[in-house]
Amino acid sequence: GVVFVLAHGAGGSKRDPLLVALAAELGRRGHGVARFDFAYREAGRKLPDRQPALLATYRSVLAHLRTLPGVRHLLVGGKSMGGRMATLLAAEAEPVSGVLALGYPLHPAKRPEKLRDAHLPAIAVPALFLSGTRDPLCDLDLMRPRVAAMQRATLLELEQGDHSLGVPKRANRTRAEVIGWACDAAERVLVEPLLAAR
Repeated sequence: GVVFVLAHGAGGSKRDPLLVALAAELGRRGHGVARFDFAYREAGRKLPDRQPALLATYRSVLAHLRTLPGVRHLLVGGKSMGGRMATLLAAEAEPVSGVLALGYPLHPAKRPEKLRDAHLPAIAVPALFLSGTRDPLCDLDLMRPRVAAMQRATLLELEQGDHSLGVPKRANRTRAEVIGWACDAAERVLVEPLLAAR
């Protein structure tokens, strides 16, 4: 009854390698996964729509999933912009069971003063943020206190990880190991509490 809904980043699509790999591993572990393209990507455009249109697309996907038999819990998330849209939905009390943000874009690259954090304290459901220590869009010294101030949030850091949770060869960690780490965290923080509450 648990379905992860994964949205892509501004320059990506539902075929983003990170989302594809996560979906495959979560599916292998028995979880439902839905990936989708925002309307601008469906239309073949590269420039993202404005926030209201992005949120409307995400809401339409959730509305469809709620019509499917057996769907009990929707865990919303995604990569970068897609994860940010998921946090906005949760902050606006969209009925979801949790949030999985991969490479949360706390600020534009090299502009840490332009924070995208005002809505985060309003998120009441469990939220998991997976961030790389080399992510230019998420200064972890700024992210840590913001996650700590949230009601039910967890921040896990991928040593030497970039914005796409990629690590250099010197990190001695395979892509499969990174994907496993991300899925282990998602199960522990987001799925297991739902199953325990049954």
